[in-house]
Amino acid sequence: MLSAILVAGALALIFGAVLGYAAVRFRVDGNPVVDKIDSVLPQTQCGQCGFPGCRSYAEAIVNGEAEINLCPPGGESSMLSLAQLLDKQPVPLDELLLEEKIETVAIIDEQTCIGCTLCIQACPVDAILGTSKKMHTVMTHECTGCELCLPPCPVDCIKMLPLEQDLRAWKWPHPAQIEAFTESKAA
Repeated sequence: MLSAILVAGALALIFGAVLGYAAVRFRVDGNPVVDKIDSVLPQTQCGQCGFPGCRSYAEAIVNGEAEINLCPPGGESSMLSLAQLLDKQPVPLDELLLEEKIETVAIIDEQTCIGCTLCIQACPVDAILGTSKKMHTVMTHECTGCELCLPPCPVDCIKMLPLEQDLRAWKWPHPAQIEAFTESKAA
């Protein structure tokens, strides 16, 4: 009995050492450029760029499969930041994105909601709360305004309202955005 425990313990030590060595020796680091690009993107995970999320859009940019001007929620400020980060020339925004949208948040009319859960399934950031055949509501601090919850709603009870600018929602503008603004004023 004691010998079986010693053999099992020795095997566990050997396999643990082999696995530890393999984890260090064959470690795959993520691409740091992808990480930097991903940090510049707005993280709405909305898919409006044609990719399922911000990370996959960042990977496509690094692989040369996508331009830096496809992010509607990020708009011109994200495009300028990406151009500066990647040392590329700024590219005019896609024609569909020329006007930057004001930040919006989804609001559900609770009197009209039938509790179908289609909006919950469509929300990429899980900002909608509710269960089947019960009233739903939106956690406004989690909503990214991607509008992906609008098409599946069968009763059109979801409206997009402008996000109120207060001290909790205000952010410093990105330096590239300030440079673009001062350049446009000088011209």
